[in-house]
Amino acid sequence: MQEEPLILLVEDREDDVVLLRRSFEKAAIANPVQVVKDGEDAIAYLSGTGRFSAREEFPLPELVLLDLKLPKLDGFEVLRWIRTQPALSGLRVVVLTSSNNLRDMNLAYALGANSFLVKPSDLKEYVELSNFLNDYWFVLSKAPQASRAGANPQSRQKKEVLLRKRNSGHFYAGYSSWVKAKKRCAGF
Repeated sequence: MQEEPLILLVEDREDDVVLLRRSFEKAAIANPVQVVKDGEDAIAYLSGTGRFSAREEFPLPELVLLDLKLPKLDGFEVLRWIRTQPALSGLRVVVLTSSNNLRDMNLAYALGANSFLVKPSDLKEYVELSNFLNDYWFVLSKAPQASRAGANPQSRQKKEVLLRKRNSGHFYAGYSSWVKAKKRCAGF
C-alpha cells in the first residue's frame, strides 16, 4: 500500500516530464507519479479501462497535473470529461501548461480546474513550483471526502489562502489568519 498520495501527470513532452520528476527529487517530494502522454490515455487511466484496468498497478490519483496541449484529446476535453464523472467529482485538477493565454485560463476554470499554473522555464523554478504543489495540495488543502459530501464549505472557520510574493514570485499558502499577518509585511 502506497503511503504518499499519487499524482497523475498528463504531459506529452518528455523534457517537461523529466524536469518535473527531477524537481520533485530536488524538493524531496516522495509522491509517486504516474505519467500518461495524451488525453485518451488520461481518460483510460482515470476510468480504469484498457491497459489501466489493474487498479493495484494504476490507482486513482489524488491530484492530476494536466497539460492543455495534448495529442488525441486536449486538456480541455479531458477536464470536461473528468467533471462529468460522478466518481471523480472531488478529484483535484491543476492545469500545468505553457499557455498564459487568458482565454485558456478562463476556459480551464469554467470547466472545473482547481488551479491554473504556467510551466516554469528552468529547474530552479520547477523546484519552487514542486514545493508549492506539495505544500498546498498535500499539506494545507484537504480533498473532498465521501462522508463530507454535501457539507457546507462556508462552515469552515479557517480558509486556506494562497499568496505570491511580489519581488521574488515565490508562492506561499496558509490559513487566513496567517495570510492577514503576512500581508502586513512588505513585499506581499
